[in-house]
Amino acid sequence: MATVLLSLVYTLWFSSCNKIISVNVFLSSFFRNKALMVEAGIFPKLPKKMDVLEEPTRQEFAGLILSLSLLANHTQFPLASPEVLPFLIGILESSSSYETKESCLATLYNLSTVLDNAEPLLSNGVVHTLLRVISVKELSEKALATLGHLVVTLMGKKAMENSSLVPESLIEIMTWEDMPKCQELSAYILMILAHQSSDLRYKMLKSGIVPVILEVALLGSPLAQKRALKLLQWFKDERQARMGPHSGPQTARIAIGSPENKREAQEGKKLMKNLVRQSLQKNMELIIRRANATSGDSSKFKSLVANTSSKSLPG
Repeated sequence: MATVLLSLVYTLWFSSCNKIISVNVFLSSFFRNKALMVEAGIFPKLPKKMDVLEEPTRQEFAGLILSLSLLANHTQFPLASPEVLPFLIGILESSSSYETKESCLATLYNLSTVLDNAEPLLSNGVVHTLLRVISVKELSEKALATLGHLVVTLMGKKAMENSSLVPESLIEIMTWEDMPKCQELSAYILMILAHQSSDLRYKMLKSGIVPVILEVALLGSPLAQKRALKLLQWFKDERQARMGPHSGPQTARIAIGSPENKREAQEGKKLMKNLVRQSLQKNMELIIRRANATSGDSSKFKSLVANTSSKSLPG
């Protein structure tokens, strides 16, 4: 059966490219047929050159591979094979159709849910591709979700740390108040990157993350608020952590509790308070206007401001 399916697929490819893809999509609508097509070796038959494919054909190919990618959580088929990923990324980068790109992103998402696929995905440069896609609002959510799967791996986190697009592109997404899911996903990735990485936290501070996450902590969804407050707490504690027992030469010169140490701690607190105060002054008119626009929410807003201030400002 598998040989018959592949023979049909391969024969029709030479007679009519559009026909072959339509047949493939029809056959792959059943789980057993999907498995048979993969077992029969459909992936090595994929076209090697993107420039020979017209846009409708690319779209059909993307739909076919998306359908086959649903096998990822059920079998051990080589879905992240050397033929599939370059082909898929090539379509994603070259296609002008949002629908085609969405199919490619959905496939990458399905593959990323399987931990064993992380290495081939990362080796094929998928992180760089996705980081360029996340700036497009229509495509951002699925790309961010895939990055969220990859960032928890050592290779994935390192690839994002080394990208010139990080953290600026993720911080920019945190300003998308009309895209709460994207804010939540971006905050999650930033949390993973910032955790136990003072270098990344420093880069985030230099990129102006504090006013952005403060606004999210005030106005974002409950999940985005929770993640933003966590980040704010880390930045609040950053200076204190530098003065801890592992801060190197600085603590060797200045004893804990000395006047110099206390002055530095106070300066750090003042700096953080000034950053927060500047952000509040900049956004307060917007915040109050939104709070007043929603009837019955004023008490909730006042409580949120009070709780956020007590958690995010140094004591």
